[in-house]
Amino acid sequence: MPRWKALASQHLRWSSPVAQGLVLCIITFGIILPLCCHRLLYSYYYIKSMYLNDMSDQFLAESYERGQEALEFWEASRSTTGSAGFSNIVKGSELLITVVTARRTEGKEFHYLLQVMQRLVSLLRGCGEGRRCAEVLVCDVESGPLDNEDAALLESQFLVVRRSLEEQWKNQAHVNTFEREKRDYVYCLRKGWELVSPKNLMVLEDDALPRADFFAVIQDLLSRRFALHTLYVKLYHPERLQRYWNPEPYRILEWVGLGLVGATALLLILSHGTPFSFSLSTTHLLFLTLYIMVAVELAGRHYLLEVRRFSPQLYAVSPATECCTPAMLFPGNSSLRAAEYLDGSFCVKGNAKDMVLYQMARTITGERAHSIEPNLVSHIGAFSSVRANPSRPRLL
Repeated sequence: MPRWKALASQHLRWSSPVAQGLVLCIITFGIILPLCCHRLLYSYYYIKSMYLNDMSDQFLAESYERGQEALEFWEASRSTTGSAGFSNIVKGSELLITVVTARRTEGKEFHYLLQVMQRLVSLLRGCGEGRRCAEVLVCDVESGPLDNEDAALLESQFLVVRRSLEEQWKNQAHVNTFEREKRDYVYCLRKGWELVSPKNLMVLEDDALPRADFFAVIQDLLSRRFALHTLYVKLYHPERLQRYWNPEPYRILEWVGLGLVGATALLLILSHGTPFSFSLSTTHLLFLTLYIMVAVELAGRHYLLEVRRFSPQLYAVSPATECCTPAMLFPGNSSLRAAEYLDGSFCVKGNAKDMVLYQMARTITGERAHSIEPNLVSHIGAFSSVRANPSRPRLL
């Protein structure tokens, strides 16, 4: 009998761990995961050609409905001046949330700002009687000839700050979109500190919708020791960039650790009362570690992170990632340092404000920056206020 036939006969019998491992991989990666994950947006098995258009349209429809509900809510609130109770801001508050907004020429009917403000009010009212989790400020950076109508609608309920006419004229200098966006961000950072002098400052862009556990997680973050020594904490990172195979160094360690823990548990299960004959050996442990690692990557790390929402203490704090800035927490007076760093750099494509802050935190001695996972806000902005928009926005 030829040598290759002998080897095949030896290893492809069911009693052989090689054959059992092959069958396990075929069943898992060829049958179970495709059936379970083909509708999951951030899984490798997601079938874009079948589901992306419908999911994107559903996302837009839900956002539109929320926007119209928020518009009705704030129009009804306008008749009762100050009913939201946020127009008078208390100086020296524990947390100031500055919501940066500009007029959108496309997607106005989605009323992103009104959605975000309605959600914030709902969450703040859940803080309890006589207790306010945060002060809220709206920073309207619109400098064009048309007003930001959504921001104007909120003026009876919140403090809305804008540049003076002279400042608007200076800001309309011929600079690129990324530099103008950075200048707007710096203005809002400094204006919030000037007016309130908060113990901690957060900047939300007007399409960053807070999740239900928003304030519980923020309070837990600020109670941790690392918050005293960080330039900023990112509260959002695009889901499509949360995979293990998009590697941030810490994710590789997390990936390997998850594989080892999962493989150990799987070995204990498979070695007792199953048709498989895996044993507690180094070879089998290594194989099952790789098996678990590949399985969680293909299924989607994003969905694994969602388990952490069970408790604020389970949210993971890790070194900051590069992109993006929809929601940023600046503990202590770090917002002033961030404004100085941004002021010292000229932003262009490929070096926008998120990259400037990321590089400063990495290169300046003593500075650190962090991210939390999973995301604490949902990015609902299918239409940008500063960049060209596609004719039909899509989730990916």
